[in-house]
Amino acid sequence: MEFQNADIISVNQFDRPDLEKVFTLSDQMREIARGKIRNRLLDGKILANLFLEASTRSRMSFASAFSRLGGDVNSTTGMTFSSMAKGESLEDTISVIEQYCDVIAMRNPVTGSAQIAADVANVPVINAGDGIGEHPTQALLDAYTINAEKGRVDDLTITMTGDLKYGRTVHSLAKLMSNFDDIKFVFAAPDDFQMPDDIIEDLRAKGFDVMQTDDLDGNLPEADVVYSTRLQKERLSEADRGKDINSIFQITRAKVEQLCKKDVTIMHPLPRNDEVSTDVNPLPNAAYYRQAGYGMQVRMALYLLIFGKDGDLE
Repeated sequence: MEFQNADIISVNQFDRPDLEKVFTLSDQMREIARGKIRNRLLDGKILANLFLEASTRSRMSFASAFSRLGGDVNSTTGMTFSSMAKGESLEDTISVIEQYCDVIAMRNPVTGSAQIAADVANVPVINAGDGIGEHPTQALLDAYTINAEKGRVDDLTITMTGDLKYGRTVHSLAKLMSNFDDIKFVFAAPDDFQMPDDIIEDLRAKGFDVMQTDDLDGNLPEADVVYSTRLQKERLSEADRGKDINSIFQITRAKVEQLCKKDVTIMHPLPRNDEVSTDVNPLPNAAYYRQAGYGMQVRMALYLLIFGKDGDLE
Protein backbone atom coordinates (compact mmCIF):
# COMPACT_ATOMS: atom_id res chain seq x y z
CA MET A 1 0.00 0.00 0.00
CA GLU A 2 0.98 3.63 -0.35
CA PHE A 3 1.35 4.73 3.26
CA GLN A 4 1.77 8.48 2.83
CA ASN A 5 -1.51 10.32 3.55
CA ALA A 6 -3.30 6.96 3.83
CA ASP A 7 -6.27 6.18 6.05
CA ILE A 8 -5.74 3.10 8.26
CA ILE A 9 -9.19 1.54 8.42
CA SER A 10 -8.82 -2.22 8.00
CA VAL A 11 -6.18 -4.93 8.22
CA ASN A 12 -7.24 -5.88 4.68
CA GLN A 13 -5.15 -2.92 3.47
CA PHE A 14 -1.90 -4.68 4.40
CA ASP A 15 0.07 -7.33 2.59
CA ARG A 16 3.21 -9.04 3.84
CA PRO A 17 5.71 -6.48 2.47
CA ASP A 18 3.66 -3.74 4.17
CA LEU A 19 3.81 -5.59 7.47
CA GLU A 20 7.54 -6.18 7.19
CA LYS A 21 7.99 -2.45 6.54
CA VAL A 22 5.95 -1.58 9.64
CA PHE A 23 7.86 -4.13 11.75
CA THR A 24 11.27 -2.86 10.63
CA LEU A 25 10.36 0.75 11.37
CA SER A 26 8.78 -0.27 14.70
CA ASP A 27 12.11 -1.84 15.69
CA GLN A 28 13.74 1.54 15.12
CA MET A 29 11.22 3.20 17.45
CA ARG A 30 12.21 1.23 20.55
CA GLU A 31 14.51 3.76 22.19
CA ILE A 32 12.40 6.72 21.12
CA ALA A 33 9.26 5.10 22.56
CA ARG A 34 11.02 4.73 25.90
CA GLY A 35 12.20 8.32 25.93
CA LYS A 36 15.87 7.37 25.71
CA ILE A 37 16.27 9.20 22.39
CA ARG A 38 14.54 12.50 21.72
CA ASN A 39 12.90 12.89 18.32
CA ARG A 40 11.00 15.88 16.84
CA LEU A 41 10.04 14.58 13.39
CA LEU A 42 6.37 15.47 13.95
CA ASP A 43 7.05 18.93 15.34
CA GLY A 44 4.20 21.20 14.22
CA LYS A 45 1.79 18.32 13.56
CA ILE A 46 -1.42 17.87 15.57
CA LEU A 47 -3.24 14.60 16.32
CA ALA A 48 -6.97 14.74 17.01
CA ASN A 49 -7.53 11.86 19.43
CA LEU A 50 -11.28 11.34 19.07
CA PHE A 51 -12.31 8.57 21.46
CA LEU A 52 -16.10 8.29 21.64
CA GLU A 53 -15.98 4.96 23.48
CA ALA A 54 -14.21 3.99 26.68
CA SER A 55 -10.48 3.39 26.31
CA THR A 56 -7.33 3.70 28.36
CA ARG A 57 -4.48 1.87 26.62
CA SER A 58 -5.30 2.71 23.01
CA ARG A 59 -6.13 6.35 23.73
CA MET A 60 -2.97 6.97 25.74
CA SER A 61 -0.81 4.91 23.38
CA PHE A 62 -1.95 6.90 20.33
CA ALA A 63 -1.32 10.16 22.19
CA SER A 64 2.01 9.18 23.76
CA ALA A 65 3.35 7.84 20.47
CA PHE A 66 2.57 11.13 18.75
CA SER A 67 4.08 13.16 21.58
CA ARG A 68 7.29 11.08 21.61
CA LEU A 69 7.75 12.13 17.97
CA GLY A 70 7.39 15.80 18.86
CA GLY A 71 3.78 16.32 17.81
CA ASP A 72 0.91 17.86 19.75
CA VAL A 73 -2.28 16.07 20.77
CA ASN A 74 -5.81 17.41 21.03
CA SER A 75 -8.15 14.90 22.69
CA THR A 76 -11.81 14.39 23.38
CA THR A 77 -13.12 11.41 25.33
CA GLY A 78 -16.60 9.97 25.56
CA MET A 79 -19.73 10.63 23.55
CA THR A 80 -21.08 12.74 26.44
CA PHE A 81 -18.34 15.32 25.96
CA SER A 82 -18.63 15.56 22.19
CA SER A 83 -21.04 17.63 20.12
CA MET A 84 -22.58 14.36 18.94
CA ALA A 85 -24.34 14.32 22.33
CA LYS A 86 -26.15 17.41 21.05
CA GLY A 87 -27.27 15.60 17.92
CA GLU A 88 -24.42 16.51 15.58
CA SER A 89 -23.76 13.92 12.87
CA LEU A 90 -20.46 12.09 12.66
CA GLU A 91 -19.91 13.65 9.25
CA ASP A 92 -20.25 17.17 10.64
CA THR A 93 -18.04 16.35 13.61
CA ILE A 94 -15.26 15.09 11.35
CA SER A 95 -15.62 18.01 8.93
CA VAL A 96 -15.04 20.39 11.82
CA ILE A 97 -12.29 18.46 13.62
CA GLU A 98 -10.18 18.12 10.48
CA GLN A 99 -9.82 21.91 10.54
CA TYR A 100 -7.86 21.57 13.79
CA CYS A 101 -5.44 18.74 13.03
CA ASP A 102 -3.25 16.82 10.61
CA VAL A 103 -4.47 13.30 11.44
CA ILE A 104 -7.43 11.80 13.31
CA ALA A 105 -7.38 8.67 15.49
CA MET A 106 -10.98 7.70 16.19
CA ARG A 107 -12.74 5.12 18.31
CA ASN A 108 -16.48 4.87 17.86
CA PRO A 109 -18.96 2.23 19.10
CA VAL A 110 -20.66 2.06 15.68
CA THR A 111 -19.33 -0.53 13.23
CA GLY A 112 -18.34 1.12 9.96
CA SER A 113 -17.94 4.57 11.49
CA ALA A 114 -14.21 4.72 10.71
CA GLN A 115 -14.87 4.36 7.00
CA ILE A 116 -17.57 7.05 7.18
CA ALA A 117 -15.07 9.38 8.82
CA ALA A 118 -12.41 8.57 6.24
CA ASP A 119 -14.83 9.27 3.40
CA VAL A 120 -15.51 12.74 4.81
CA ALA A 121 -12.08 13.79 6.07
CA ASN A 122 -9.35 15.44 4.05
CA VAL A 123 -6.74 14.37 6.60
CA PRO A 124 -5.78 10.74 7.33
CA VAL A 125 -8.07 8.78 9.65
CA ILE A 126 -6.84 5.90 11.79
CA ASN A 127 -9.43 3.42 13.01
CA ALA A 128 -8.89 2.92 16.74
CA GLY A 129 -11.85 0.53 16.97
CA ASP A 130 -15.31 0.67 15.43
CA GLY A 131 -17.85 -1.41 17.35
CA ILE A 132 -17.44 -5.12 16.66
CA GLY A 133 -15.76 -4.28 13.37
CA GLU A 134 -11.99 -3.86 13.38
CA HIS A 135 -9.09 -2.54 15.39
CA PRO A 136 -6.27 -2.58 12.83
CA THR A 137 -3.52 -0.98 14.90
CA GLN A 138 -4.16 -3.49 17.69
CA ALA A 139 -3.76 -6.30 15.17
CA LEU A 140 -0.53 -4.73 13.91
CA LEU A 141 0.91 -4.49 17.41
CA ASP A 142 -0.28 -8.02 18.17
CA ALA A 143 1.48 -9.41 15.10
CA TYR A 144 4.55 -7.35 15.99
CA THR A 145 4.42 -8.79 19.52
CA ILE A 146 4.35 -12.33 18.14
CA ASN A 147 7.35 -11.55 15.95
CA ALA A 148 9.23 -9.91 18.82
CA GLU A 149 8.48 -12.68 21.32
CA LYS A 150 8.82 -15.71 19.04
CA GLY A 151 11.39 -14.40 16.58
CA ARG A 152 9.10 -15.26 13.68
CA VAL A 153 5.49 -15.05 12.56
CA ASP A 154 5.39 -18.10 10.25
CA ASP A 155 4.95 -21.75 11.24
CA LEU A 156 3.01 -21.18 14.47
CA THR A 157 -0.05 -22.55 16.17
CA ILE A 158 -2.09 -19.63 17.49
CA THR A 159 -4.86 -20.42 19.96
CA MET A 160 -7.43 -17.67 20.44
CA THR A 161 -9.85 -18.04 23.32
CA GLY A 162 -12.62 -16.17 25.11
CA ASP A 163 -15.20 -13.99 23.41
CA LEU A 164 -14.33 -14.54 19.76
CA LYS A 165 -17.76 -13.47 18.52
CA TYR A 166 -17.74 -9.86 19.69
CA GLY A 167 -13.99 -9.31 20.19
CA ARG A 168 -12.80 -7.07 17.37
CA THR A 169 -9.14 -7.59 18.30
CA VAL A 170 -9.29 -11.30 17.46
CA HIS A 171 -11.24 -10.59 14.27
CA SER A 172 -8.53 -8.22 13.04
CA LEU A 173 -5.62 -10.40 14.19
CA ALA A 174 -6.98 -13.53 12.51
CA LYS A 175 -7.35 -11.63 9.23
CA LEU A 176 -3.90 -10.06 9.50
CA MET A 177 -2.17 -13.35 10.29
CA SER A 178 -3.42 -14.77 7.00
CA ASN A 179 -0.54 -12.84 5.39
CA PHE A 180 1.90 -15.31 6.92
CA ASP A 181 2.70 -18.94 6.16
CA ASP A 182 1.95 -22.23 7.92
CA ILE A 183 -0.28 -20.78 10.62
CA LYS A 184 -2.65 -23.11 12.42
CA PHE A 185 -5.59 -21.33 14.01
CA VAL A 186 -7.30 -22.87 17.05
CA PHE A 187 -10.44 -20.99 18.12
CA ALA A 188 -11.41 -22.17 21.61
CA ALA A 189 -14.77 -20.83 22.73
CA PRO A 190 -18.35 -21.97 23.33
CA ASP A 191 -20.52 -22.16 20.21
CA ASP A 192 -22.32 -18.96 21.19
CA PHE A 193 -19.02 -17.05 21.28
CA GLN A 194 -17.14 -18.60 18.37
CA MET A 195 -15.30 -16.73 15.65
CA PRO A 196 -17.71 -15.38 12.99
CA ASP A 197 -18.35 -17.72 10.07
CA ASP A 198 -17.12 -15.29 7.42
CA ILE A 199 -13.66 -15.16 9.02
CA ILE A 200 -13.52 -18.96 9.34
CA GLU A 201 -14.57 -19.42 5.71
CA ASP A 202 -12.01 -16.89 4.47
CA LEU A 203 -9.15 -18.52 6.36
CA ARG A 204 -10.06 -21.98 5.11
CA ALA A 205 -10.45 -20.68 1.55
CA LYS A 206 -6.87 -19.41 1.80
CA GLY A 207 -5.72 -22.89 2.80
CA PHE A 208 -5.18 -22.41 6.52
CA ASP A 209 -5.70 -25.17 9.09
CA VAL A 210 -8.56 -23.96 11.30
CA MET A 211 -9.96 -25.75 14.34
CA GLN A 212 -13.04 -24.66 16.28
CA THR A 213 -13.40 -26.23 19.72
CA ASP A 214 -14.83 -25.68 23.18
CA ASP A 215 -11.91 -27.59 24.73
CA LEU A 216 -9.23 -25.04 25.55
CA ASP A 217 -7.23 -27.20 27.95
CA GLY A 218 -7.04 -30.09 25.51
CA ASN A 219 -5.50 -27.84 22.87
CA LEU A 220 -3.08 -25.85 25.01
CA PRO A 221 -0.16 -28.32 24.61
CA GLU A 222 0.31 -27.54 20.92
CA ALA A 223 -0.09 -23.75 21.17
CA ASP A 224 2.88 -21.50 20.41
CA VAL A 225 0.79 -18.42 21.18
CA VAL A 226 -2.29 -18.22 23.39
CA TYR A 227 -4.33 -15.07 22.83
CA SER A 228 -7.06 -14.56 25.42
CA THR A 229 -9.77 -11.93 25.29
CA ARG A 230 -12.43 -10.86 27.77
CA LEU A 231 -16.18 -11.15 27.49
CA GLN A 232 -17.25 -8.03 25.58
CA LYS A 233 -20.09 -7.14 27.93
CA GLU A 234 -20.69 -3.77 26.28
CA ARG A 235 -21.49 -5.45 22.95
CA LEU A 236 -23.44 -8.55 23.96
CA SER A 237 -26.81 -9.32 22.47
CA GLU A 238 -29.71 -9.77 24.87
CA ALA A 239 -29.48 -13.53 24.40
CA ASP A 240 -25.81 -13.55 25.46
CA ARG A 241 -26.09 -11.28 28.47
CA GLY A 242 -25.53 -13.00 31.79
CA LYS A 243 -23.38 -15.76 30.33
CA ASP A 244 -20.00 -16.33 31.93
CA ILE A 245 -17.18 -17.67 29.79
CA ASN A 246 -14.21 -16.05 31.49
CA SER A 247 -14.02 -18.53 34.34
CA ILE A 248 -14.54 -21.51 32.01
CA PHE A 249 -11.75 -20.50 29.63
CA GLN A 250 -9.44 -19.04 32.25
CA ILE A 251 -5.67 -19.15 31.78
CA THR A 252 -3.94 -19.89 35.08
CA ARG A 253 -0.33 -20.35 36.11
CA ALA A 254 -1.00 -24.03 36.75
CA LYS A 255 -2.32 -24.50 33.21
CA VAL A 256 0.63 -22.68 31.68
CA GLU A 257 3.15 -24.70 33.69
CA GLN A 258 1.41 -28.08 33.37
CA LEU A 259 -0.15 -27.99 29.88
CA CYS A 260 1.72 -25.48 27.73
CA LYS A 261 5.03 -25.51 25.92
CA LYS A 262 7.87 -24.01 27.92
CA ASP A 263 8.19 -21.15 25.43
CA VAL A 264 4.48 -20.46 24.90
CA THR A 265 3.60 -16.77 24.64
CA ILE A 266 0.51 -15.58 26.55
CA MET A 267 -1.14 -12.49 25.06
CA HIS A 268 -4.16 -10.36 25.93
CA PRO A 269 -5.24 -6.99 24.45
CA LEU A 270 -6.35 -5.77 27.89
CA PRO A 271 -8.32 -4.82 29.87
CA ARG A 272 -8.80 -8.23 31.44
CA ASN A 273 -11.22 -9.52 34.03
CA ASP A 274 -10.53 -13.04 35.32
CA GLU A 275 -9.88 -14.78 31.97
CA VAL A 276 -6.12 -14.57 32.65
CA SER A 277 -5.34 -15.10 36.31
CA THR A 278 -3.02 -12.60 37.98
CA ASP A 279 -0.80 -15.50 39.03
CA VAL A 280 0.35 -15.66 35.38
CA ASN A 281 1.87 -12.17 35.62
CA PRO A 282 5.32 -13.17 36.97
CA LEU A 283 5.85 -15.85 34.31
CA PRO A 284 8.25 -14.99 31.48
CA ASN A 285 5.55 -16.30 29.14
CA ALA A 286 3.21 -13.43 30.08
CA ALA A 287 3.68 -10.95 27.24
CA TYR A 288 0.60 -8.73 27.67
CA TYR A 289 2.34 -5.81 29.38
CA ARG A 290 5.15 -5.91 26.82
CA GLN A 291 2.42 -6.17 24.17
CA ALA A 292 0.97 -2.86 25.34
CA GLY A 293 4.42 -1.31 25.15
CA TYR A 294 5.00 -2.57 21.62
CA GLY A 295 1.87 -0.65 20.66
CA MET A 296 3.76 2.62 21.13
CA GLN A 297 6.43 1.55 18.64
CA VAL A 298 3.92 0.37 16.03
CA ARG A 299 1.78 3.50 16.22
CA MET A 300 4.88 5.68 16.00
CA ALA A 301 5.91 3.79 12.87
CA LEU A 302 2.48 4.33 11.33
CA TYR A 303 2.58 8.07 12.03
CA LEU A 304 5.96 8.40 10.34
CA LEU A 305 4.77 6.40 7.33
CA ILE A 306 1.55 8.42 7.02
CA PHE A 307 3.47 11.71 7.09
CA GLY A 308 6.25 10.42 4.81
CA LYS A 309 8.81 10.92 7.56
CA ASP A 310 10.13 7.35 7.74
CA GLY A 311 13.11 8.27 5.57
CA ASP A 312 14.09 11.17 7.82
CA LEU A 313 15.37 9.13 10.76
CA GLU A 314 18.99 9.73 11.65
